[in-house]
Formats: sequence, C-alpha cells, structure tokens
Amino acid sequence: MSLLNREVFWPPADELTEVAERIRARLGEWPAAESRWRICLTAPELPQADDLIVFTEHEQHDADIERLAKSGAAVLEARDGRVTLRRGDARFALEGEWSDDWLSALAAFLDCNFEPHDALTLALAWRAGDENKDDAWPADFANFPRVADLPAAPDGGFPACPDRLGLYPVLPSADWVERVLDLGVSTTQLRRKTTENADLQREIARSVEAGRRRDAQVFINDHWREAVAAGAYGVHLGQEDVQTADLNAIAKAGVRLGLSTHGYYEMLRALHFRPSYLALGAVFPTTTKVMPTKPQGLARLSRYVQLLSGRVPLVAIGGIDAKVMPDVLATGVRSAAVVRAVTEAPDTAAAVSSLQKMFAKS
Repeated sequence: MSLLNREVFWPPADELTEVAERIRARLGEWPAAESRWRICLTAPELPQADDLIVFTEHEQHDADIERLAKSGAAVLEARDGRVTLRRGDARFALEGEWSDDWLSALAAFLDCNFEPHDALTLALAWRAGDENKDDAWPADFANFPRVADLPAAPDGGFPACPDRLGLYPVLPSADWVERVLDLGVSTTQLRRKTTENADLQREIARSVEAGRRRDAQVFINDHWREAVAAGAYGVHLGQEDVQTADLNAIAKAGVRLGLSTHGYYEMLRALHFRPSYLALGAVFPTTTKVMPTKPQGLARLSRYVQLLSGRVPLVAIGGIDAKVMPDVLATGVRSAAVVRAVTEAPDTAAAVSSLQKMFAKS
C-alpha cells in the first residue's frame, strides 16, 4: 500500500496517517495513484503541484487562499458545512455533514487513484467506523454530500425512460439509425458530427421518425434545440452542456434527458437535475471521442452501479465491445452504449444479434 513510508500529511500527523492507513487497508486493491498528493495542514512557503492545502472553518486566510490557488497547488476550504476545492480555474463545491475522519479518508481515496474532487466526495461520505464493515466502501447515498451553487432543476424533472435500456448503439447517421432499429434494437442515439444546419435537421427528423415507426427510444446527441423542434424522444448532453442548454425548455417539451458523467462528483451534479438516465464512462479507452478524464474501469463502474442502481437508469459507455460486454454487464448495469462494435462490425446483423443475446442472459 503506497501510503506507507511516504509523506502523506504535512506537517507530519501520525494520528491522521494511522487512520488513513487503516481506512486504505479496507478499500481493496486499486491501481497505484498517478499523483502522490501531500495534504498540507499548514500552507507551505513553496507549494508544489501535488500539494492539497487545507483551510478549516477555524481559519480566515482569504488572501492566502487566492495566492495559493494561483500557484498550481490545489486548495481546499472547509467551513460551515461546506467544502470547496480549487484546482486552477476549476472549482468544486460540496455541502453536507462529514465525520472527524474525513481528512484521513481523503488521503485513502486519493491513494486509490481518484481525482481530488472525486476523492473528496467519497471522503465526505465516509463515516467513522466504516472500516469495520464487511464492505467498507461508501454506498449509502444518504451520506453523500450535495453539489453546491447549481441552478434550480426544472420543475417536475424529465420524463422517465425504461430502467433497462439494453443495447444502446451510438450512431453517426439516420441511415445507421434506421438500419439498426430494423434489426430489433429499441434504444439508440444519433451523434451527428456536422456544422451544416440543413443536414443536421434532416438527419434528426429522419431518426426521430424512425424511432416513432418502430416504437423505439431515439436520443439525439448535443443538438437539443433541433431535437426539441423535431419532437425527439430524448437528448443526450455532456456535463459542459448543462451550463448552456435550456433544461427547462427540454423538460417542458416532454423530451427525456441523458447526461454524461465521469466520476462521483459529476454523478451527484447530474442527479441534481433529475435526468432520465446517467451515462457512466468512459469505462475503457475510446478513440471515438476525446475524453476529459482517464478511463474509469470495471471496478469503479461496479461501485457506481452499487450506489445508484434503482435510483436512476444507468448506461455504461466508452470502449465497450463484444469481448468486454459480459464483464460490463456483470457489474449490474442494465444498459451499455456501443459505437464501433456495431458500426465497424464485418456483419452488422450478426454483431447486433450477438450483443442482444448477452443482454438477454444478464
């Protein structure tokens, strides 16, 4: 375990380190941390890139916080039931209650190779004594913090979609949507990469109509205005799109909403808006899209499903093909998005049939 024999807290804090090691020992095997974070309980004169500098609610050093936030180090403020993490221009704010062991838990989750904002989310969900459970991993949703400073969710949320969305091909054209729906797939997404508005409107209109004819769930990626205008079943948006899309207009139109997530913090952020489903990814490396985060892997996917199953429909996405599909479904997720496993298959019909059979067995 890499917490041993290295500086985890600065100045050295033997009691915190002892608790961190005890927690880490109960979290299981995880890849070695890519960054060796040092949790600074006092601001160092020369902060380093892998320093996470903590200010508690008993301190008031706003000028120092601003200076340190610009130094390349991460800065964490914990005050009055609110914890704010700053990394460069990024800001992550969480509210809730936490245990006295939260800093030790933060060190343990950082050592499991989680990004600081996800490690912080898990640390705030940790409760003293959790290390004595058979499964110590935080899995009680009621203990997780809330993401702060978000705009209000649309009244009533978004329409529901089936909990088992099943095989979910993400396709580049209406031709592909029609072809795959004809093979018996009931959920698909049009991800049209074009800047030509007329082409986009035609492709969306054809895809939406194909879904209506076959009583299928067809989602439109990104282009929510055109999807609403065409009366689409649903739209799929990324985390960054939540800042710019008119979620109230989407909900008012009765269009379902799927949101991409890439870890615990983004899952909590997305759930605030009460979407129709969450996409969890990227599970594996993918070449179809530039991803903002490293691959999640099956171990993380399994933990995400454990936390959120039954709360919202979940879709695994990213680098999934026929070879790994059984392992993906073994996590308990009930839908998986695929791209090249369908669009680059030598025999599309055979590929779809094989993938569909995997879902029937799960």
